[in-house]
Amino acid sequence: MSSILVFPGQGSQSVGMGYELYKNNATARAVFDEVDDALNQKLSDIIFNGPMEDLTLTTNVQPAIMATSIAMLRASNVPLTEYVAGHSLGEYTALCAAGALSLADTAKLLRLRGDAMQRAVPVGHGLTAVILGLDIDIVRDICAKNDCDVANDNSPGQVVISGSREIVEKTLADATAAGARRAMPLALSVPVHCRIQAPAADEMRAALENTEIKTPSAALISNKTCTPISDPNEIRDALVYQITHGVRWRESVLAMHDLGINETIEVGPGAVLTGLTKRICADMEGKKLEV
Repeated sequence: MSSILVFPGQGSQSVGMGYELYKNNATARAVFDEVDDALNQKLSDIIFNGPMEDLTLTTNVQPAIMATSIAMLRASNVPLTEYVAGHSLGEYTALCAAGALSLADTAKLLRLRGDAMQRAVPVGHGLTAVILGLDIDIVRDICAKNDCDVANDNSPGQVVISGSREIVEKTLADATAAGARRAMPLALSVPVHCRIQAPAADEMRAALENTEIKTPSAALISNKTCTPISDPNEIRDALVYQITHGVRWRESVLAMHDLGINETIEVGPGAVLTGLTKRICADMEGKKLEV
């Protein structure tokens, strides 16, 4: 059986994630301590003790999910697969796992990414929402009519949209009228993967140009191209691109299958990606890494 390590994005967090590993595993503890040092903040205290309102702030949750995922991976000693992939911020985690980014640089980049996304759109001006039960092509047509963006093509019948609040609310109403089973806002502090995040993309471009990216030891199946990429310059471009463009997760999983992969191993908190795998491709299995 051919497997791939996949790393989750925002929404998989919970207060206390990784705490047992921190207490009982020196390798995992070193990961959390290094991230704390890199950020000059006791982020681990927020991860382990909350409150949830602080953990879910974009500035905290992005490096927090990455730190927990890398701690789980390193504590498990699971071998690196030929390819890796990540959903949104999970791409940074995947690149860290594959040695393209150092742990400290990954933490700093994700802190900047969260802050830049929050700065780009004033609080309350943007909205991210999910539409369930409509085909992606129908959602794309509705979004095009309203100048709204598809943020995540997660699986058949599950599409996330994003943009200014007024535009997203209009798109949700149109999706409901078109027969969506559910169309509702998500509890995110910023609109994600949409064109109004262009200022954040500019900030990330500058930061990534000044960050060392090595050729990864496992190729990244990119959210941008749905193909394996390894060239550091191509990786930089993809990480900038994903700020203003949607995550093509459904297509990425189908591309994994075309590469001969028949199992995803989700490394990190939650089990969102594990649940999506079987819904996307009946010939693939999804499982969680147990540590």
